[in-house]
Amino acid sequence: MLMPLRKKASLAALTIFLPGLSWAQQTMLLPENSVTRVSDHVYAIVGFPNIGIVVGDRATLVVDTGLGPRNGAIVVKQAEKLAKAQVLYLTTTHFHPEHAMGEQAFPARTVIIRPTAQQEEMNQHATEFMDLFRGFSAQSKELLQDVKMRPPDIVFDKEIKLDLGGITARLRWLGPAHTKGDEIIFVEPDSVLIPGDIVQDKIVPNMPNADASVKGWLAILDQLEPLHPRYVLPDHGALGDGSLIAKERAFLLDIQNRSLELKRQGKSADEAATTVTAEFKTKYPDWQTMGPVTNVVKRVYAENP
Repeated sequence: MLMPLRKKASLAALTIFLPGLSWAQQTMLLPENSVTRVSDHVYAIVGFPNIGIVVGDRATLVVDTGLGPRNGAIVVKQAEKLAKAQVLYLTTTHFHPEHAMGEQAFPARTVIIRPTAQQEEMNQHATEFMDLFRGFSAQSKELLQDVKMRPPDIVFDKEIKLDLGGITARLRWLGPAHTKGDEIIFVEPDSVLIPGDIVQDKIVPNMPNADASVKGWLAILDQLEPLHPRYVLPDHGALGDGSLIAKERAFLLDIQNRSLELKRQGKSADEAATTVTAEFKTKYPDWQTMGPVTNVVKRVYAENP
């Protein structure tokens, strides 16, 4: 069990995603009967979070579940409408509640697949993070009532390929970034990247605790760049194309370089965070809330003693 101070710190970091409780209450429930076609075989439910549905001739892969069983049921309904066969796979980009805690709504035949690192993280911290999310609003508390988790059917260390029939999904674990167990999905030949929180459109990278890694995040982006995806379906925010990778990398590298410069000047992590946040509000006015910058700066300091 984590100490109360750590729990408070995690809550403060996670609420960066949720600028206000009224906003959270309006968006934590996924839309029903609403899908966006991303490519020939890939669809998205756009909401909190974005859900990926990859449809092949022999099987369907769902990426993420939404927050709690009620959202999971919405995802299942959409996936079954789109599916061409009964075989159903489910994977999750990371263990945070809005991505993984709707799995019990999926039928028993569903084959759940996760990276080993993510499952270990889920075993250790799922209950803690569900408690944090229950505190966001009455709606989030209701959505996370009576959540039941089941062990995955398949775990993998680095990569597994799923032949869905006419389409292949590569599920990859490339190391820690937003969490220790971030999973990246690349769909071939549609050239669709489903990168979790690792690539998003002008959303400041969120590093909620010491498990996150700036160096790891940049290393993953370096491995994603050569894929040159035609489409990017991120966990949060607008859908985009492969150019989002370079934009994410440039922004994160800019924070890292500026933080290290301030560290060399003898500034404390708190002082550097204040400076970088103020500067980046001006330098990147079209990026969403700069609140997460503080934790990014602190991770830079911790990784460069």
